[in-house]
Amino acid sequence: MTCIVGLINNGKVYIGADSAGVGGYSLTLRADEKVFVKGEFIMGFTSSFRMGQLLRFKLDIPYHKPDVDTYEYMVTEFIEAVRHCLRNGGFSRNDNGEESGGKFLVGYKDQLFTIDSDYQVGRPMMGYDAAGCGEDIAKGSLFSTESIDDPVKRVREALKASEQFSAGVRSPFLILNN
Repeated sequence: MTCIVGLINNGKVYIGADSAGVGGYSLTLRADEKVFVKGEFIMGFTSSFRMGQLLRFKLDIPYHKPDVDTYEYMVTEFIEAVRHCLRNGGFSRNDNGEESGGKFLVGYKDQLFTIDSDYQVGRPMMGYDAAGCGEDIAKGSLFSTESIDDPVKRVREALKASEQFSAGVRSPFLILNN
């Protein structure tokens, strides 16, 4: 289920999401958004609505010390807070000592990060990324629309392409930026 699209443009991070909730062959259009702003952060999630609810309402975002590089902060302080939040919220899984959560995109300090289910923090070289069952379609759209200057239009086009070619992606779309 889902397509989350993230794009950096002129010092802002844009994240867009669809509204599909999918379980097996059932699809529900959900009013609870998959993308949200929390303080200086913008996040868009896939994997589980419960994970997104915990990130949105229970995550205590740690202080970012001015002398710590943003990427280092995300890999250490931010991820530790996410792990704690998901564990305490009953969402994270532990399989033979290997802890896992879900996948989501984060925009912070003009940078886009991809948090994978093993809590690795990725930074896309292309200035965009996507997650969910429509991610490859969205990435192809973002690649092919590089000449379009309007970032909201690019994100919307990526979501529309994913809706067209993935059974787990549905409008309406919500696109936010920070």
